[in-house]
Amino acid sequence: MDFRLTDDQQMVRDTAREFAARELEPKAAARDRSGEFPVRELKALAQLGLLGVNIPEAYGGAAAGVVAYSLAMTEIARADASVSVAMAVTNMVGEVIVKFGTEEQKRAFVPRLTSGEAVAGAFALSEPQAGSDPAAMSTTARRTAGGWRLDGAKQWITSGDRAGVFIVWAKTDPQAGAKGISTFIVPGGTPGLSAGKHEEKLGLRGSSTVPLLFDGCELPESALLGKLGGGLSVALTALDGGRIGIASQALGLGAAALAHSVSYAKQRHQFGRPIADNQAIQFRLADVATELEAARLLTMRAALLKERDKPFSREASMAKLYASEAAWRACDAAVQIHGGYGYTREYPVERFLRDVRVTRIYEGTSEVQRIVIGRSLSQAGAGK
Repeated sequence: MDFRLTDDQQMVRDTAREFAARELEPKAAARDRSGEFPVRELKALAQLGLLGVNIPEAYGGAAAGVVAYSLAMTEIARADASVSVAMAVTNMVGEVIVKFGTEEQKRAFVPRLTSGEAVAGAFALSEPQAGSDPAAMSTTARRTAGGWRLDGAKQWITSGDRAGVFIVWAKTDPQAGAKGISTFIVPGGTPGLSAGKHEEKLGLRGSSTVPLLFDGCELPESALLGKLGGGLSVALTALDGGRIGIASQALGLGAAALAHSVSYAKQRHQFGRPIADNQAIQFRLADVATELEAARLLTMRAALLKERDKPFSREASMAKLYASEAAWRACDAAVQIHGGYGYTREYPVERFLRDVRVTRIYEGTSEVQRIVIGRSLSQAGAGK
């Protein structure tokens, strides 16, 4: 595969890089401490076209493709992972509506996401007792004279208290198992929809994560996204694409950790010389750099396959699995190289370590990725 970047891809990457360095990185530590939601920053990303990187221009997107989206996500995450996760979910929600929605749905909701009017999008699949097993969800959507009534609860919803557009999964036929799940578009502020208290998280503290409650939430017939009973297919398609986003986010965090490690190792002197001269440090940095480069290539491969409309589910799982694990090792190494200072807030590496940990959990845990990869190998053959 040819991973040379086009002029447009380079422009998107450079735009994201410049914005991240100027606007995000200087305030990332303060946002982590305060938990302030990045409303202004998300609106600025919208103005740059970064809330709809892979969305057609007809709906306000940049139409720059999946590779460009991955590059932009990496640059934003390198500066502030909390902002990147809101960006990732908003892009994902827009892409799902473009792929599965009617023309009326696309024109009604996607421009609200790409323009920043909706502030953010939210992806409401997980429940308190249904995380890796969405078929176990208990949220229901029952037909009414005017459309649908949603009842139930969702858990771990990024931007759930701020989003203007939600994609929600519910059982429309509880007796049909996975084939009885459907997808709905729910505008923020719909009566019967409410958000619970913010989760007190280890990392990504500048991104809000809340439970949602649907209590007699009335929706029109037109709220159904895709086919009745086709919700699981919608979710799996969305998650495959979302895994490219999280792999890209992990890459950004890993790259930041490596850059700070190299800089610190050059400046920190022990026994009369920089610790960067010590072979133990050099070997650890070499391993980190090599693993991150391998992760980058896996992620680019998955993004390019998706962009070319080729099967990419296994490749996305491989990228997400390897990038999240490699980034975790990179951030852990950064703390170790910084020594006692790495354990304090004087340096950002402790924040990187906290932020990166969740990349091995959301959009499918590392264990789930191994299941996806293993099943694909047994079904199609390892050489295919």
